[in-house]
Amino acid sequence: MTTATADLKKVTKKVPIIGMMDNVMEQFNSAADHINLHQSIRKILSITNNEILVNFPVKMDNGDVEIFTGYRVQHNNALGPYKGGLRYHPTVDIDAARALAMWMTWKTSLAGLPYGGGKGGIKIDPSKYSQSELERITRRFTFALADNIGPEHDIPAPDVNTNSQTMAWIADTYMSTRPPAERTANQHVVTGKPDASGGLEGRDRATGYGVYLSIKFWADKSNTSLDGKKFIVQGFGNVGYWAAHFLEKEGAKLVAVQDATGSIQNQNGISVEDLFKYSQINDGSIVNFPDSKTVDTKKFFTLDCDICIPAALGNQITKENAHQIKARLIAEGANGPTNVEGEKILLERGITIIPDILCNSGGVVGSYFEWLQNRNGEIWQLDEVMAKLDKKMKESFNKVFDYAINETVDLRTAAFCIAIQRIEKAYIQRGIFP
Repeated sequence: MTTATADLKKVTKKVPIIGMMDNVMEQFNSAADHINLHQSIRKILSITNNEILVNFPVKMDNGDVEIFTGYRVQHNNALGPYKGGLRYHPTVDIDAARALAMWMTWKTSLAGLPYGGGKGGIKIDPSKYSQSELERITRRFTFALADNIGPEHDIPAPDVNTNSQTMAWIADTYMSTRPPAERTANQHVVTGKPDASGGLEGRDRATGYGVYLSIKFWADKSNTSLDGKKFIVQGFGNVGYWAAHFLEKEGAKLVAVQDATGSIQNQNGISVEDLFKYSQINDGSIVNFPDSKTVDTKKFFTLDCDICIPAALGNQITKENAHQIKARLIAEGANGPTNVEGEKILLERGITIIPDILCNSGGVVGSYFEWLQNRNGEIWQLDEVMAKLDKKMKESFNKVFDYAINETVDLRTAAFCIAIQRIEKAYIQRGIFP
């Protein structure tokens, strides 16, 4: 299993995505109240623009036909084309897609990108299907979406259980349905593609690198060093692995990791690279890693550490476990890992949360770079990509940090306020048609 697909099993599958729409709406309304958002614009941003549901048949390897349900929710495009991932997971449904699409709107706005927000996927457990079946499912889903996606309209990207190969299949299928003269001009219909298919060098590590940068910027603002800091990671796929990789280079110490197969710890430190190599030859599993001991999954967030990185699915930190967390910093590598009730407890305890729409935005920034690269017919080198990502993330972090200080609010409220105000300004300047 590659790092691009390692998030397949890096979550506790028994925890469904429940209440995510309630969470995102409470977060939105709290920020909207703080900035006194215009009521008309509040109404617009409270709902999605489009919700696409498709049921499509696919022939399996044994000749049987199965029917799959796919979703694509397009929340808002006031700032540009819809942008957001496609995930393959049993918990995918319309409510989850709505919440994730709204988060993408705030995330792209906060990052200063010319995008709106979208999200979607297929309700499926990909581990139950062969590679050839997944290819046919992906291509048929792309065909079913038809003109609901496009390089200047809605640009999907990888998410949970999808990867660069998935994006290559989508791009090829989409381009094959275009007139011959337009096919190569539509390569940027998706981002997160393999390097040889128009992908961006370094896109695989962009999200995790962004998580690391957010933590580093927080440490700088707090006049503290990451050297010797203990951190734990939930999810050891692209996001968790790369965040841990860069943190370890700063001298921080990985002391515990959790995935769907179990939880391990070693307070003396776990080698990130050794664990990565171990997982590669063990079907992505971290269980029984040498020089580590097994931890009760329910007690993972109670482990002693300075920094906690939830990099799996949503609703992992709740009122049931928030009071037990020992970390002083939560860096949200996943989308919506902390629900509203859990967050209130953490803030009351003085624990800092770097919100998902800021912390994990390195991925969509990297996607923007890939989109530009394809659009302009360019090829960017890795050092150039990383330098641009560093600059973009620092600009966003400083804006959020300064706003939080000046307005005396937490970082999530600050991030939401900045993001929503940018969209509000666009509506005020453009007006509402007709």
